[in-house]
Amino acid sequence: MPVTETELPGVGKKHEIDLGDGETLVVLTHNSGRREVYKRASADADSEKLFELSDRLARTVGTILEGAYFQPVESPDAPDALLPGGALIEWFEVDADSPLAGETLGDADLRAKTGASVVTIQRADDVLASPGPETELRVGDTLIVVGDRESVEELETMLARPVDRE
Repeated sequence: MPVTETELPGVGKKHEIDLGDGETLVVLTHNSGRREVYKRASADADSEKLFELSDRLARTVGTILEGAYFQPVESPDAPDALLPGGALIEWFEVDADSPLAGETLGDADLRAKTGASVVTIQRADDVLASPGPETELRVGDTLIVVGDRESVEELETMLARPVDRE
């Protein structure tokens, strides 16, 4: 992840971070401390401004990103396990392209097919705790899923691929 730093006389500094696939994140730090963050899709594309932060807010966000407020759980077997026994809790959004959009939990049969369980659905401002088999999966729903790493990854894959109707 190469980072290029350029001095901008009278303005501040510009840092360019290679994101891979030709994309670049550009952070312009003004002498006042204000930061502007841009993304450039390719070397010949114009930069798109993503957001601007005051010095104080930029330092707070930077501290969070650096990990000062939270350190992920590390274990050789399951680096992001949060529950006893290596179970994971993950959040997945049902997007418009998902073959599961419009299916009920019962018809999708996710637990039998993947081993992961949908324990809660966040739907706009509503929370559907312990959704039953009659609960329809809708575009925009956020599924809160529990399972081991393999099960959770399989459920994520099912959200994006055509469903096998055998």
